[in-house]
Amino acid sequence: MRRFLVLTCLAALTTLPVMAQPADLGAPLTAEQFDARTQGRTITYSAQGQPYGTEQYKPGHKVIWAFTQSECKEGDWFQSDEYICFDYGDFVPLQCWTFYDSPQGLVAKFKGDTSGAPLISLSESHDPLSCQGPDLGV
Repeated sequence: MRRFLVLTCLAALTTLPVMAQPADLGAPLTAEQFDARTQGRTITYSAQGQPYGTEQYKPGHKVIWAFTQSECKEGDWFQSDEYICFDYGDFVPLQCWTFYDSPQGLVAKFKGDTSGAPLISLSESHDPLSCQGPDLGV
């Protein structure tokens, strides 16, 4: 009986990373679906259960992004193949992601990331992003 309990516990521990991943995500969101899902919202994302950053989605494919406790960056987004790409200007490389709408929330997988650890939305609101820089987040 004791051996059975130990084996059961070990089996449960080895499945934890799989259980932490979102279920089958289906097809990535198109630009139209992404815009309908995000426009007018401020979404906070998590990475492996820890807060990662927050993005405010504005009309006209405009965004404001801030890593947790960081200065905000204004940018634009556009669709490129299956990816939604974010351009924050000259000092930040282009950021391309596939987005999925799942029961766990909005899920984002970074282009080229083979680790399989997506960003998952923690919270959503219609409030503007509170930024440290002047004239941002309004």
